[in-house]
Amino acid sequence: MGTTTDTAVRFFVGTDVGGTFTDLVVLEDNRPPRLFKAPTTPHDRSEGVVNALALAAASYDVSLREFCAAIAYFSHGTTAATNALIERKGTPTALLTTRGFTDTLLIQRSMTSWVGMGAATGHYSRRRNPAPIVPRDRIAGVTERIDSAGRELVALDEHEVRGLLRRLRDEGVRALAVSFLWSFLNAEHETAVGRIVAEEWPEAYVTLSHEVAPVLGEYERSATTVVNSYLGPVIRDYVAGLEGRLRSTGFTGDFSIMDSGGGVMRAADAARRAASMLTSGPAGGVLASAALARRLGHRNVITSDMGGTSFDVGLIVDSEPLVERVSEVGDLHLALPRIKVTAIGAGGGSIAWVDEAGVLAVGPESAGSVPGPACYGRGGDRPTVTDADVVLGVIDPERFLGGRMPLERALAEKAIRLHVADPLGLSVEEAAAGIRQVADNHMADLLRKVTVEQGYDPRDFTVYAYGGAGPTHAYAYTEAAGIATLVVPPTSTVHSAYGTVTSDRYRAVQTTDVQRTPPGAADPAEHLDPARINATLDELSLRCRADLDDDPRVRLSRIVYLKFRRQAHELPLTVPDGEVTTDVLRALIAEFRDAYERLYGAGTALLGAGVELHTLRVEGRVGVTGITEGGYEGSARAEESLIGSRPVYFPECGRVDASVYRGEGLGAGASLRGPAILEFAGTTVVVGPGQSLAVDPYNNLVIDCRGNA
Repeated sequence: MGTTTDTAVRFFVGTDVGGTFTDLVVLEDNRPPRLFKAPTTPHDRSEGVVNALALAAASYDVSLREFCAAIAYFSHGTTAATNALIERKGTPTALLTTRGFTDTLLIQRSMTSWVGMGAATGHYSRRRNPAPIVPRDRIAGVTERIDSAGRELVALDEHEVRGLLRRLRDEGVRALAVSFLWSFLNAEHETAVGRIVAEEWPEAYVTLSHEVAPVLGEYERSATTVVNSYLGPVIRDYVAGLEGRLRSTGFTGDFSIMDSGGGVMRAADAARRAASMLTSGPAGGVLASAALARRLGHRNVITSDMGGTSFDVGLIVDSEPLVERVSEVGDLHLALPRIKVTAIGAGGGSIAWVDEAGVLAVGPESAGSVPGPACYGRGGDRPTVTDADVVLGVIDPERFLGGRMPLERALAEKAIRLHVADPLGLSVEEAAAGIRQVADNHMADLLRKVTVEQGYDPRDFTVYAYGGAGPTHAYAYTEAAGIATLVVPPTSTVHSAYGTVTSDRYRAVQTTDVQRTPPGAADPAEHLDPARINATLDELSLRCRADLDDDPRVRLSRIVYLKFRRQAHELPLTVPDGEVTTDVLRALIAEFRDAYERLYGAGTALLGAGVELHTLRVEGRVGVTGITEGGYEGSARAEESLIGSRPVYFPECGRVDASVYRGEGLGAGASLRGPAILEFAGTTVVVGPGQSLAVDPYNNLVIDCRGNA
């Protein structure tokens, strides 16, 4: 675009703060996106965001203030909530719950010692009770009781509540979570406590369980309520600090935060919905991938995001992201539906080490952005995946981040020699190849795991790779997982940030409406009440539209959760548009049976046991930016972008000469064969030996990974 001071120019900016880099993308009408990366600043993450904005301003040859003044819309994905929860840096919180149930949060459905441990579950010596976010002496039982039909059995003791509030305030508590039994059926007691807190302690942050998690399951509901209060003030301060810093640079536009459930929310709403931000960043990448999949006609996609710290994998099935109803975060289960993303510690900054048995391991510990991999030259002295990529010739140290951040190969070699090569009796190159293979196999295993566990064959999927390191390793982990096709989007290096700015505004509301069919019913649908279901869905739809300002563009989707009688876990099913009739319910029950057997095996669905309908949910979405992106430049003749060649060590065939291309120079129609390296300003794309690459009409890099099959 060149220099611009035209006040008519409007920028739409998306950001995502990762553990190593802060990503930023700038959209404007009829032009391709511009992509930027700046090191994350852990001491104050807003500083890294402003540094990325400064890079964007410089690319347009304007001042930071001029650039920010032209931003019409700013959207943000962040790990602030996740970090605060895992590091236990939330607000001192107390839980008020029904008397006699004060241990619910501590028992955790008997999963206390292993929830969140993944593969470590089998190592009994490594099981541990998690540090509670609310200690036992801050969990208070309140005299009150509602029964399972929503009837009051014991009146709320308001005098007792006032006394508890005064004691907790004196003990340094600053946030309150209120979670009473069956409050989602009758919220009268929780609402009364909320009123009392407003009178007695107006400065306290309060979460009522029926407002954030109106679902069956007292542990999950209580955990969600507590986490929301624990994180609420932290997120409020984080968002206020970032917004204040943005406003001071001249930004006057709209500000949104990525919601883990499927879109963005107003920044002003983030503090009230803090628990919804726990996978804020990764959700953006999955949503951007879902939009791309619909454009390319890929119904089943595995999304793979490899950054500096972690490797995040999501699933898109039948063109829609896979959503989990109860999510596992840290060592808790939360009753908040969110886009399902499974992560392992396998990023570019993952540290390689030799364990006590003399076995090479990679991760989960990461060097992060400070000090970072050894090759960064910032004081890190332990070898990482990025160091291995430099030693193997995959990453050119002089062209990292487009040459803005040169790397030091000698430091990478030294770290690998000291910590891996010498202990294992290998050459530095062999050790680096081993590091890369271990990391790639970990990632391939995760691709297989997330598909097989959901009842799918990974070979029926296409892999989308993004993140700073994803395109560098995707050729290997895609092939190792037995998957034929890999797609690297043109926004790959900042794809999650791209997802934050292109995602719809999103709101979801739900309620519990229990209906059961009797065991042995020939036609279970005949025993459900369509009129009641329609009335509830209509009410939820009105609430959802109101939360989205009654925008006429709102698109609603309706979801019903079904399970067999006496079971604990439900399956979500999309309710078709229009009136819900007995025939519609009959079709939903048949769909439920098919989904159940796909997950658990043929013949496992026993409709004769009876079906239960517990939860009804409505989700609303409305577009935000409404811009049209312009096409990409580049030549269809790959040789015009050829820089030269260099020796690259591939674990599968040793050191070979690989052609090196300037990635931005490749346009639609270009094709080439591996081994090849494509260097972009923010990432390096590898095409393995025997593989082939073609650039599609939308500038996606499509790699056929069957070369070595």
